[in-house]
Amino acid sequence: MRPLEDFLELLIRAGFSPANALRAYRLFFGFLHGHVLDELQDLIDNPDETDDLLRLGLYRLRPREFPRIRSLALELASYDGAAHLQQGVEMMITGLQFRFQPAPAPAT
Repeated sequence: MRPLEDFLELLIRAGFSPANALRAYRLFFGFLHGHVLDELQDLIDNPDETDDLLRLGLYRLRPREFPRIRSLALELASYDGAAHLQQGVEMMITGLQFRFQPAPAPAT
């Protein structure tokens, strides 16, 4: 529970309401867990194989049933998990700043 408490404290100090800090926590860790699962599923069968369809095991997919996935073999094979994670975190931070920015102080 300590990481959750620390994360909430950090966001609340940054101006998030407690409820929005919890929402941000759930968003961030949901994304992170999903990213880890995605990384584990994209393991390459044989990294020494030169054909992307073979390296990813996509040759097992029937072309008529999975034309989109097979056509993306190059992009799937060149996936940069660290860059994707960084981009996702930056997008979340930007979105959270926009969505949950503290209300401006009332004019006196």
